[in-house]
Amino acid sequence: MVLERTVRELNGESCLSLEEAPPTKQQIVCSRSFGVKITEYESLRQAICQHAERASEKLRKEHQYCRHISVFIKTSPFAIKEPYYGNVATEKLLTPTQDTRDIIAAATTALERIWRDGHRYAKAGVMLNDFTGSGVSQLQLFDERPPRPYSAELMKVLDGINNSGLGKVWFAGRGIAPEWQMKREMLSPAYTTRWSDIPSAKLA
Repeated sequence: MVLERTVRELNGESCLSLEEAPPTKQQIVCSRSFGVKITEYESLRQAICQHAERASEKLRKEHQYCRHISVFIKTSPFAIKEPYYGNVATEKLLTPTQDTRDIIAAATTALERIWRDGHRYAKAGVMLNDFTGSGVSQLQLFDERPPRPYSAELMKVLDGINNSGLGKVWFAGRGIAPEWQMKREMLSPAYTTRWSDIPSAKLA
């Protein structure tokens, strides 16, 4: 079937139907394994804030809003003589959002519910679900996170700055130089953005 369609397309016949267009994402996940195991709540909270921030950016690129924000954390299942712990919590919003501030707040609340002292956490992440193409819904009297005024305008400015290459704006909750990020030696070289990674050649 695939070969037949390829031959037909090479002959100038369009075989791509509307149903075969890439579907809208049903879930967005941002996660990372830590270069250094995390034992302090504040460090893990910073990691979750960064994942929530990145997930929010992806959500807006999809022109979607979400109602469910989930957080998962876990220790290494391969650690010897250490008890394994893994858990997930979900915050359900009454009003769908794509505002980074709302998503960070919900993710932090979810983290507080599943954090346990005495563990060395190896991985954490944020998942967004229950998407809708609009942030408009019937206002709820007891909504703890009602729509923020000028939210769309602020997020548009934020994304514009971060996509322009002129600078990077981020939320303070993620920290400045977290120690939990992946080991630097595992990163791929950034030849176009980091001077130290540009190869050099010496002439004899």
